[in-house]
Amino acid sequence: MSSRDIRVCFIGDSFVQGIGDPQYRGWVGRVLQATRGDITAFNLGIRRNTSEDVLRRCWPEVGSRTLPEADNRLVVSVGSNDMVEEDGRPRVDATRCLDNLAALLDESRRRSVAALVVGPPPVVDAGAEHLRRTTELAEEMAARCRSRGVPFIATTRALADDPTWAGEAMAGDGAHPGAGGYQRLADIVLAGPWHAWIAHPGR
Repeated sequence: MSSRDIRVCFIGDSFVQGIGDPQYRGWVGRVLQATRGDITAFNLGIRRNTSEDVLRRCWPEVGSRTLPEADNRLVVSVGSNDMVEEDGRPRVDATRCLDNLAALLDESRRRSVAALVVGPPPVVDAGAEHLRRTTELAEEMAARCRSRGVPFIATTRALADDPTWAGEAMAGDGAHPGAGGYQRLADIVLAGPWHAWIAHPGR
């Protein structure tokens, strides 16, 4: 694997960015630390970004960080902010969010950039309705990924039921955990198809 130029762009929201982690590693840093091989990684998480924001900026940002001869990868994690309610409705409708994800994955395939999707983590202080919407969204995301042969790693329900994630989030800003919560999310990613996906040459 060391002979391959593997470039991985992680794009999404504040959970991708790792907001709240006093160690400034988030789940992305922890996953990379546990991954064998020489990987060039780019964290493109931006706080409060929805799938609309990510779709708009994805290819200008990812395109400048990939090379035609490299093994280019894209990890997408969106949806948590989409399902946050503002003015009595979600910031981005679930159907629109799913269409945005599909557009990201279809363009990724067109560009020969191998994609993987990490499901949306729960926003603890957003309440039960947010969790219901996010859980349903994640299930539909998984279906969109399956239809395209893209790995999907579910996180929503496992993190909602995890006392470390919930406890650290509520002790902080209500949404973002600390080091323990991000380690829990990293563990979920690492226990999923991550290692097999990295080991297998991208398209």
